[in-house]
Amino acid sequence: MSLELDLRDLARDIATEAGELARRRRAEGVRVAASKSTIADIVTEADREVEALIRSRLANERPSDGFLGEESGTAEGTSGVTWVVDPIDGTVNYASGMPSYAVSVAAVREGEAVAGVVRVPMLDETFSAARGDGARLDSASGSTPLNVATEFPAGALIGTGFGYDPRTHQGDIETVQSVMPLARDVRRIGAAAIDLSYVAAGRLDAFFERGLKPWDLAAGGLLVEEAGGSVRELPADRFGRRMTIAGHASLVGRIVDRIAGITSDE
Repeated sequence: MSLELDLRDLARDIATEAGELARRRRAEGVRVAASKSTIADIVTEADREVEALIRSRLANERPSDGFLGEESGTAEGTSGVTWVVDPIDGTVNYASGMPSYAVSVAAVREGEAVAGVVRVPMLDETFSAARGDGARLDSASGSTPLNVATEFPAGALIGTGFGYDPRTHQGDIETVQSVMPLARDVRRIGAAAIDLSYVAAGRLDAFFERGLKPWDLAAGGLLVEEAGGSVRELPADRFGRRMTIAGHASLVGRIVDRIAGITSDE
């Protein structure tokens, strides 16, 4: 078995265990531990506990690897592999009792994700990929390969997300308006890892959002690429937020063209 497959299988095992811990803690009740960039950008005690579990498991299994987590920061490794982790992507959903949250675990080597898993515990769905081996969805109904949507006769179903900083909301709304001529409808799930997984599965035709962090993108971006899609980044806006666009390459190109038309005004 290749290293990529080994890393994927390890990520899947750990993400499943971490997702079960997150689910249990949510059932027991959520405590908000702190806010981050703004008062709306929260972190719960469960975020920290779940990340500690993932970090401990990885340290035991692959002690020479590096680590980059949303909550606990960076640790350098010597193996060339760094794990990029979001313990609970969609924390606001999680704290509010919504099921749309996920554990995202990716292995990165030389700046490129080589294995990634997004576990959605409340839906019992696991999206996984290894570079060069495709992407799959494992659920109660079985295991199926993932493929991005390629045709959009009624217009594209497009996902997006907004930042927490109120100063950025007007620009985000203008971006949505610019893309609407391509869209059948727009979805706002509130967890980028799930949005990207849904693009890989063909549930969403495309997704765009400004300001994604490495832990938001590493696993989900690999899922899209291994499902036959494209992930592109555009230069940062005046708030320092790069735009990420994912989907079939032809649709991504059309979205890029629409967004580029308003970028100079931001």
